[in-house]
Amino acid sequence: MNTSRRGFLGGVSTAALLSASATASAQKKYDDGASDTEIKIGNTNPYSGPASSYAAIGKTIDAYFKSVNEAGGINGRKVKFISLDDGYSPPKTVEMVAPARRAGQDASRCSSRSARRCNTAIHKYMNQKKVPQLYVATGASKWGDPKNFPWTMGFQPDYHTEAVIYAKHILANVKDAKIAVLHAERRLRPRLFRRLQGGPRQGEAAASSRS
Repeated sequence: MNTSRRGFLGGVSTAALLSASATASAQKKYDDGASDTEIKIGNTNPYSGPASSYAAIGKTIDAYFKSVNEAGGINGRKVKFISLDDGYSPPKTVEMVAPARRAGQDASRCSSRSARRCNTAIHKYMNQKKVPQLYVATGASKWGDPKNFPWTMGFQPDYHTEAVIYAKHILANVKDAKIAVLHAERRLRPRLFRRLQGGPRQGEAAASSRS
């Protein structure tokens, strides 16, 4: 059976919530933001500002949970998806997340495309409070560090993995390959560029970088 990426992620999301729901239902003991009839999930997303094009992600997540609710919810409980506009600004992300937690508004947080720095601003806080920071949509490798940040889970392959995939593909398909890398953030250059330069076999592709 063929399964699309969208269908797989939707199924994973529902399966994770179903598992949590079944356990909580058996114990009749819920964390903040959950009850017998409702599960609250918080989210920050840039609906305005320089990254407002990513607003579509937050709207898509909202539409998905609405479809879940229309189908009867999760074990009879409806999902209340609370998505706030952080404008692609880390201080705004912090302002929105901390008060919500103190007020007990979120059972978990589905972090969307609010940038590496926005998610970094709440990274330690979320783990200290043991609040799931799910599907962080940036490619930094630190989102896959279960030993130090067990409550955080990334969404996409990290940039290191992507660089290796590109290098392998180029070396396998392009003779005497030369690679040019254009990037915006200088902080990312050393890690990405070294990974791409090294590739699967050091020295088999020449690469140059410009920011």
